[in-house]
Amino acid sequence: MNPLRQLPEHGQSIWLDNLSRSMVEGGRLARLIEEDDLRGITSNPAIFHKSITGSDAYDEQIRENAALEPMALYEALAIRDIRSACDVLRPVFDRTNGIDGYVSLEVSPHLARDTKGTVAEAERLWKAVDRENVMIKIPGTTEGIPAIRETLSRGINVNVTLLFGLDAYRQVMEAHLQALEARHGR
Repeated sequence: MNPLRQLPEHGQSIWLDNLSRSMVEGGRLARLIEEDDLRGITSNPAIFHKSITGSDAYDEQIRENAALEPMALYEALAIRDIRSACDVLRPVFDRTNGIDGYVSLEVSPHLARDTKGTVAEAERLWKAVDRENVMIKIPGTTEGIPAIRETLSRGINVNVTLLFGLDAYRQVMEAHLQALEARHGR
C-alpha cells in the first residue's frame, strides 16, 4: 500500500504547494488525488509565475485578455486555475465533510500591512472564485490578524501564511475563535 494513503489515519493530510493549468487539465492533479490521497493544494504568485512562464497552456487566455492590466490578467489566469482545481478536489471536500479538499489563493502580498485592504481583497477573491472549497491565503502579520478574524467571521475560508513563532500562532488561534463566536452570535 502507498504509505501516503495511510497518513489520514494519523490525522495528517497531504497538500501540494504547486499548481499549474497543465497539472489540472492534463489529469495529474486527479491522479495525485487517486494514487497518493492528495487532500489540498496551495498557490501563490511565485507558483503562478513559474506555471505561466514555463508553459504555453496560458497563451490563448493571455491573447484573449491582452487588453487587461497586468494584475487583472494575472488574476484572470489564476482564478481560472483555482476554480478548475477546486472542481477536481470537490469530491475530496465532500467525502471529508469539508475537512480537506481545498485550494488556496493568496491575497496580494502588497496588502500584508493593510488590514482593510486585505479583508476587501479576500472577499473579492472569494466571490470571484465562487467555489465553496477555496481558501483565501492571508499573512499572519500584525495587520493580518484582524483581517483573518474579520474574513473568517464573514464565512470565508482562510489559509494563514507567514506564521512564524508561537506568539503569532496564538494570535491566529484567538482570531479564529473570536471569528467563530462572531459568526455564531455568541
